[in-house]
Amino acid sequence: MASERVLELLRREPAGGEYAAIRELWKRHSIAEENRDLPGLLSTLTDDCVYELVQTGHRWEGHEGAAQFYGGLLGAFPDIDFELTDIVIGPQGVCEEADVTGTHEAAWLGIPPSGERLGWKVVIFFPWDPGTQLFRGERVYTAGLPLPFGVSGQ
Repeated sequence: MASERVLELLRREPAGGEYAAIRELWKRHSIAEENRDLPGLLSTLTDDCVYELVQTGHRWEGHEGAAQFYGGLLGAFPDIDFELTDIVIGPQGVCEEADVTGTHEAAWLGIPPSGERLGWKVVIFFPWDPGTQLFRGERVYTAGLPLPFGVSGQ
């Protein structure tokens, strides 16, 4: 049985121009990430955004948390590259799938750098906030990330 929150999401219809607004904001977010433009990234997020690595339980809250997430990820994998393989955009937000590669050059989430070029898959959900016309963060699911995650939480 679906929760009331999920039923509300299923019933959500895009307001006039909302689909284009969501798509454009996702493009702006992606370009800012590619350019390592942290202020540009944060400008696409609600003040109370949440970043979450679902498998490990790591979680970052607010713009400060999002900055910590990106600082850690981009510091550990300075050459990280996301090759988009699929995307769905709707009034609930954006869901993307990508092949990710990057060289593990610095500690990340307590895991010492391996110096190796790694590859893995991600599915990332960007929940949309219709009131602010911004994303409420990212929920990230990974597959094939060859790192030993033994500790959860941030």
